[in-house]
Amino acid sequence: MTEDWLDHLHGTHKKYQTWWEGIFNTNKFDQRIIKGRLEELKTTRAEGNVDNLLYYFSEGVHGNMASMGAPELYDEGKDEDKELVGQYIQELVEGLQQIADLPDNVLGLQDKIDFFSRTSQAHGKSALMLSGAGSLAPFHLGVCRTLFSQNLLPKIISGSSAGAIIAAIFCSYSDQELTELLEPSKMEQMFSAVHDGYSKTQSMLDADDVFSIIDTWIPDITFAEAFKRTGRYLSISVAPAELHQQSRTLNSITTPNVLLRETIQASCAIPGIMKPVTLAAKNPEGNKVPYVKSRSWIDGSVTDDLPANRLRRIFGCNFFITSQTNPLVLWSIGSPRSTSAAGDFYDFWQTTCKEWVKTVYPHTQHYVQNLYPLNIMTRMWYSMFTQDYTADVNILPKQKLVEPTSILEKISPEKAMELVVEGERQAKPSIERIRNCTKLGAKLDSILNNLAKTNSSDLTVENSDAQKSNLKKNKVKA
Repeated sequence: MTEDWLDHLHGTHKKYQTWWEGIFNTNKFDQRIIKGRLEELKTTRAEGNVDNLLYYFSEGVHGNMASMGAPELYDEGKDEDKELVGQYIQELVEGLQQIADLPDNVLGLQDKIDFFSRTSQAHGKSALMLSGAGSLAPFHLGVCRTLFSQNLLPKIISGSSAGAIIAAIFCSYSDQELTELLEPSKMEQMFSAVHDGYSKTQSMLDADDVFSIIDTWIPDITFAEAFKRTGRYLSISVAPAELHQQSRTLNSITTPNVLLRETIQASCAIPGIMKPVTLAAKNPEGNKVPYVKSRSWIDGSVTDDLPANRLRRIFGCNFFITSQTNPLVLWSIGSPRSTSAAGDFYDFWQTTCKEWVKTVYPHTQHYVQNLYPLNIMTRMWYSMFTQDYTADVNILPKQKLVEPTSILEKISPEKAMELVVEGERQAKPSIERIRNCTKLGAKLDSILNNLAKTNSSDLTVENSDAQKSNLKKNKVKA
């Protein structure tokens, strides 16, 4: 009797615990949905009906189905749940390939291109955003190096301020060149070359030192030339030096002829410390000319540290990874693996403060709009307070309190390598989640690239056959 009563009590406790957890864990992974979808997909693939396959993938390719991309799954979830997600994603990948491999008499080439283009657009793309970093920039290098070594580096990479330097490195060198450049001995050599080029009169970086870094690491090419080299889209944020102008995110789509070095220099020009920079471009004759001669630009992290909204608009991105090392805001960002009530309250408090600043700003700016540089500084602080400094996956340094005097410190090659190693270490816990969340997008890109090659090859053959036919006709006429 006692044992029955204890079993009943234990069962009641478990039900209550499940109910209680259900209230506070509404965003947790839903195993039942993924199990059901997996069985449906296996059945659909086994039957091989083309119409059913196309229908399933037209409404079933979602990157966060049943919260399978939620951080809680990878930080606190069960191994069996992670394994289930892996199986489901792999089944989706194989199903996409099954459609791509259908014979042309079942699904024509153009129909395949239309289907996969539409599916890719609906699924969205992934992007890596590198924040402003100051002297912590080598941390970004370690994060990117880890993603590159795992074949997980997104094709779309943005950078602000010092983050723009690292983003440009990965978007202006081919994979083979990067493999050589990212060897520890080669990185140490590059860091030493930069350090040897610093002016010896002061311990803080100035504009000449920043240009020395850019000149050492970045080739003198345009955004379009960088994309042609690597197939990766580089985006760099810059802020206007004038009050009534808008910030810009430059890339090979919006500004293909603009040169990288001057853009990065502008994105690194900290207000009050470095002078604003005029951008440069290549004209049709290949000569360097000023780009929008009447305007100059400053630190991109001031207004758009992580330009997620613009990347959504231009590239169709909907999954964002950030390496966040902006020294001015790093202290205020919670741990990406924190799910405590205190963390939720802190997020609520931050949101409230942002809304308060948005309300006060128009009135404050009205009174200082003609008082330079107070008007520029007011706009800068408003932008800094109201930006979103986090993404879907957030990779942060372990130490988040940075002394203000060390933000522009000229660090030694040894310290730079330590930051690279820390970036690698901090990126590794997110690898499994990033791989699962980007696997479908990578597969869609691969299939579309292969279809484009096939289409191009077919067009070449058609043109060749048409030329031969015309030659025969001309001979007959002759």
